[in-house]
Amino acid sequence: MELPLKVGTLLYFFDEEDRVLLMQRKKEPNKGLWSPPGGKVHTHLGESPFEGAVREADEETGLRLKPSQLHLAGFLSEEAYEGSAHWYIFLFEVKLKLTFIPPAHAEGHFEFFPQDKLFEINIPDTDRQIIYPLLLQNRGGFFSAHCKCQPNDSFTWNSQQIIN
Repeated sequence: MELPLKVGTLLYFFDEEDRVLLMQRKKEPNKGLWSPPGGKVHTHLGESPFEGAVREADEETGLRLKPSQLHLAGFLSEEAYEGSAHWYIFLFEVKLKLTFIPPAHAEGHFEFFPQDKLFEINIPDTDRQIIYPLLLQNRGGFFSAHCKCQPNDSFTWNSQQIIN
């Protein structure tokens, strides 16, 4: 199906205890769910995924990162997300360990979660079934996966590459 292509970033921050930082979103997509900070890459301005991730980190957490502080941990393509667009999502692990919880802002508030509790909280299904298993099993490496979204909010997916 021909749909517009959108590009996004997700940022995975960890603290000294290796807990992951998530935001309970006040807005769609994923309103009310716990998600990592991130957002759309400004492709219309020629922004790269790394530049978009740096900008989103500043906007959502107040941290001014450098691209060298990001590890490209994964790439997820979503086909026909909500029937409105195809997505390319770049997943970055932030190398800097956080020592504080960023302040709340217009898009939500933050908390740290132990990795073994991620599957007990209210997170998007694609995070539960695709992203967190691949991200946490391949820390320091790289993975890529493709998700084919269905009209009834179900999806099928396959991992396409894993580099440890």
